[in-house]
Amino acid sequence: MDYLLSEVINFLREKSSLEYADVRYRETLSEDIITLNNVLKQYNNVDERGVGIRVLKNGCWGFAATSDLSKESLLKSAKLALEIADNSSVFQYNKIKLTKDKIPMEGKFKTPIMIDPFKVNAKDKLNILFQVYEQVKDKKAFKRLDGQMRFKKYHQMLYNLDGAKIENEIYLNDISYTVTVVDNGDFQSRTFYGIPKSAGYEWILAQPVVESSALIAEEALIKLKATKCSLGRKDLIILPSNLLLTIHESVGHPTELDRVLGWEANYAGTSFATIEKRGNFKYGSELINFRVDNNLEGGLASIGFDDDGIPSKSFDIIKDGILVGYSSTRETASIIGDSESMGCNRADSFSVMPINRIPNLSLMPGKKTLSLDDLIADTEDGILIDGRGSFSIDQQRLNFQFGGDFFKQIKNGKIVAALRDVTYQAISYEFWRSCDAICDKRFWQPYGTLGCGKGEPTQSQHMTHGSAPARFRNISVGGALNG
Repeated sequence: MDYLLSEVINFLREKSSLEYADVRYRETLSEDIITLNNVLKQYNNVDERGVGIRVLKNGCWGFAATSDLSKESLLKSAKLALEIADNSSVFQYNKIKLTKDKIPMEGKFKTPIMIDPFKVNAKDKLNILFQVYEQVKDKKAFKRLDGQMRFKKYHQMLYNLDGAKIENEIYLNDISYTVTVVDNGDFQSRTFYGIPKSAGYEWILAQPVVESSALIAEEALIKLKATKCSLGRKDLIILPSNLLLTIHESVGHPTELDRVLGWEANYAGTSFATIEKRGNFKYGSELINFRVDNNLEGGLASIGFDDDGIPSKSFDIIKDGILVGYSSTRETASIIGDSESMGCNRADSFSVMPINRIPNLSLMPGKKTLSLDDLIADTEDGILIDGRGSFSIDQQRLNFQFGGDFFKQIKNGKIVAALRDVTYQAISYEFWRSCDAICDKRFWQPYGTLGCGKGEPTQSQHMTHGSAPARFRNISVGGALNG
């Protein structure tokens, strides 16, 4: 493959009018396992490989891809990319410029793993979910168990016109299951959320998947008997398992620079966090610090190098409550006058152009010693929220509504009852401004997602959103139709 990629680059190098070009080989393996009770419901195993060729000519992109890895097909695709760039220049008024980043001539990154999940027998993977079923099938009011495992591995080689040769080999995994109970004509569900991680199969084995099943079934039954949430305003203590989605939708997407620039409007619109706000807009309280760390151990966006060849970086998005930065690419960063990209250009396949994506973006823990128990004891009238639920957000990433999976009522510093069907509503920056306490680093957890959809055609990406439990004052809450 090295020889073929070099041949294409040499062909493109002869085109002196090119401002930039790269050739990206990618092989992707993915395995999805879905179970119902003790039955395999769905099994998907995908193996795709091919080459995408990107050229920048006269300020216009040209892109073509092929799964035919012969020299003839690759050169044909390179010619097509050049032709597309030429044709685009007739119609494209605003010409593209790239930041002049220092890209290493050679770079290799591989996720540290102990066990390759693609060398583990599928029956052994299934057996973990089947063990869960054996633990919960006889529990009171049990109706069904829905289980899921996801594994992904990709190997990528990126060669560019300047002679850079960058190689990534990434492993990702996730596991979850949901217990549903039915009684007296009503039903409720409770989900075990594993922490998705860039790691080998050993991470699946390290999590308390089977050990947690009895508690998950018990809490599903508790939800069934819990009091429905009434309308009003409450102080919320939100755990990392729920806060990850609020971070993703109300901070991650609004600070993607292509969305800020209005280039991206799919999947709930553009962004309120526009350029003139950088450096002066109060996004949250002084406790709020959002930092990117694409070198985070096990982080889902810890991939070594992005698809421009930019090494993984760490940087601030929100500092002491103030919006200070954006996730960017060489293309988007140049538009706002930044001298360098933040290394956030990624594609989910060889067959598509890379686009500006959310990195590993986390809420930093509080600096003062504070436990979850301390936080509960300091709350007079509140709700503790655990796990993901329904969500929606408007076209400017401003007004949102989020649900959760498990809720506890807090009165006078003590947990007094379980609640059900809770949703909370707010405006993004008002929500983050209301935060008055964050637990310390002992309670920080790196949750995240393997399935962030964006773009047209849709691409799916993965990123980590870590946090510690945090409190938000006087938030509007109400009851959803289903918890």
